[in-house]
Amino acid sequence: MKPSIPSGTRDFGTSDMLKRNYIFNTIKRNFELFGYSPIETPAMEKITTLTGKYGDEGDQLIFKILNSRIHESKEKEELLKEFQLSLQSSKNSETLTEKALRYDLTVPFARYVVMNQHQLTFPFKRYQIQPVWRADRPQKGRYREFYQCDADVIGSNSLTNELELISLIDKCFSELKVPVILKFNNRKILSALAEVINEPTKIVEMTVAIDKLDKIGIDGVNAELADQGFTKEAINILQPLIKFNGNNKEKVAILTDLVGNHAIGAKGIEEIKYLLNYFETQTLKHIQLELDITLARGLSYYTGSIFEAKANVGTFTASILGGGRYDDLTGIFGLKNMSGVGISFGIDRIFDVMNELNIYPDSVNQISTTKLLLTHFGELELQHALKVAQELRLEKINCEVYPDLSKIKKQFDFANKKQIPFVCVIGSDEMSTQLYTLKNLATGEQEKLTIQQIIEKLN
Repeated sequence: MKPSIPSGTRDFGTSDMLKRNYIFNTIKRNFELFGYSPIETPAMEKITTLTGKYGDEGDQLIFKILNSRIHESKEKEELLKEFQLSLQSSKNSETLTEKALRYDLTVPFARYVVMNQHQLTFPFKRYQIQPVWRADRPQKGRYREFYQCDADVIGSNSLTNELELISLIDKCFSELKVPVILKFNNRKILSALAEVINEPTKIVEMTVAIDKLDKIGIDGVNAELADQGFTKEAINILQPLIKFNGNNKEKVAILTDLVGNHAIGAKGIEEIKYLLNYFETQTLKHIQLELDITLARGLSYYTGSIFEAKANVGTFTASILGGGRYDDLTGIFGLKNMSGVGISFGIDRIFDVMNELNIYPDSVNQISTTKLLLTHFGELELQHALKVAQELRLEKINCEVYPDLSKIKKQFDFANKKQIPFVCVIGSDEMSTQLYTLKNLATGEQEKLTIQQIIEKLN
């Protein structure tokens, strides 16, 4: 059988993992710098936990897990009936699927908060770095298995949290050297628009259509709105929103004209002005803040500020970060009035962008974490090399011993192929004098050093 992996998944070799770990570590370090604490949740959730939180399109992308030992069920006719129904719809009953792979990290986080509410101190700030799965059509920048790096604060209504998250985004992308455009909007604006066009019950359909503007264009959005049953009058009212381009202040003026007379719209405009006024006095190093009045983000649990970031360089056009405020996601699980806001870095897409731009530090562009290879001339020297390696590792020097009794040239070739920068040659003279030949493979320079001197040089 020819080995292969499922479509939409990837293997990562050592070189790739060193780059990915650099991204993970950069983001993790900044999460902790801003006061976020780590948690983890299971790869699987109950299907009832996940469904109904992402809108109809999102629900269709949930990877469902067939119940185990289903062949032993005594309800074969019921199972067959449910299976036949599942072929007609994306929805399966718990008779067939009680569990599913998590679609994102936010809904499991809300479930975690409700289950652990008496042990948490609110506002609770958490970060989570784990894979998620979506039954999507694979294409450039779109995978079926990918990592999310989430930071959320829950139990606070303060817009200070949004300000801090924007600063966190800027800090991370500044260190990664990825310039981005951070687009933001407010779902309260979209809710008010749904009222303005007299379609308050169709806010999901409206936002899903508007959210596709970058992909299908104005005509495509208008056609989808028409297909969803919106009247020509309603679509015409939305045109200034869909077509308008201008600076942030001009966009606020457009929004004020459209929804400023509606209470929820006025509140959304107030929140947008708060963010813009604050960042007019701040210096953002690596992000350009842009109010995008067509940004909707399809996830149905967002209720306030929403964010989406795209790289401002290269050819990669997909979003590399998303997020927003959700006022009552925990209410679904029984804990009311618990507002939260969070962001999610799309590690796999950031990895693709950084690969295209080749902007990793030199220390990351390698295929080995080993700093020193201990080589030897025979069995006695090999045994001595193992002792030397033990001493070096106690001082946190990444080193390895060539395991086989091979010619020195072969051992040096091994070091070169693995891009190990230093080689230490151990022979009978080195064993007797305790002076070891250390060679820098990049420069060719070599010198006789004690173990302590090697430690000082390589640390």
